[in-house]
Amino acid sequence: MKKQNFEIVSAQSNIDWVGRKVTGAHNGTISIKSGTINVNDGEFAGGRVVVDTTSINILDITDPATNAQFAGHLASDDFFGIERFPEAVLVITTVNNSEVEGNLTIKDITHPVRFNASVDVNGDLLTAAGRIVIDRTKYGIKFRSGNFFKNLGDTLIYNDFELNISLTAKAVA
Repeated sequence: MKKQNFEIVSAQSNIDWVGRKVTGAHNGTISIKSGTINVNDGEFAGGRVVVDTTSINILDITDPATNAQFAGHLASDDFFGIERFPEAVLVITTVNNSEVEGNLTIKDITHPVRFNASVDVNGDLLTAAGRIVIDRTKYGIKFRSGNFFKNLGDTLIYNDFELNISLTAKAVA
């Protein structure tokens, strides 16, 4: 069995996020700090992805003051608490064809996740893409969640948010 390890190239990898609320949605990016992808006989087998929560960026709010206020709120304990939790980690434990299972840790809280991913290995280069839908309340992010607060009306924020991940990795010698 030929085993290969690939190191994620952070500058060529990214995560696009979307969070929805009653009155619309917000979107942005968050950086991948580091990670490795394991391949056995040319097939995706596992890995670990470290996300830099301090890099959260909002793309849909163009007013600088409003953008900075929202970014500060996402960084606060109401959401990701980036001072105490500057990283989130996805550990991929099982891969079955395109179905990936793993453990996602946000704010030191870990839960299993399952999602589909496409992975292409071409010599020393690996590219991968996947979409994960996450229930934020499982990670202690309860701000304006209808599960925890009543009578929110049009200020309600939906519990699920999505991460669209795009990775580029290079083989480690």
